[in-house]
Amino acid sequence: MTDLAHRSSPGWAPGISGWPGQPWMSFLPFGPAHTFRVEDCSKDGRYIVRAELPGLDPDRDIQVRAEAGIMTIQAERREDEQEAHRSEFRYGSSIRTVTLPAGADTDKITASYDKGILEVRVPMAKQAKPEVRRIAIQHAH
Repeated sequence: MTDLAHRSSPGWAPGISGWPGQPWMSFLPFGPAHTFRVEDCSKDGRYIVRAELPGLDPDRDIQVRAEAGIMTIQAERREDEQEAHRSEFRYGSSIRTVTLPAGADTDKITASYDKGILEVRVPMAKQAKPEVRRIAIQHAH
């Protein structure tokens, strides 16, 4: 992919959100500040947004909407762990918005989910090339 850009949200503790294996991370449904990572790029006439959403059911837990040049990805996590003499719930929801580029064809957006990654593909409308015309210069007599 080209023009890859990582979109991050500074959480309540900027600078430590990338620390792997922190025990306190397991208490947060989507990581720091209840968010998820998103990256975007342009490739082959499409604007592509990928979001890390592992362990979710795309039919039940993920919703993608586009309106007025804004795409919204909403995810909700519902987990229930039960063991003998103990149960634990992890749940929460998160919303990320992405401003779509000019020329985005929102009627033809498609999305797929594979191995915890949501990929949304937004076709870009073919834009007419600007007309170039030569302007005649009048001579002053």
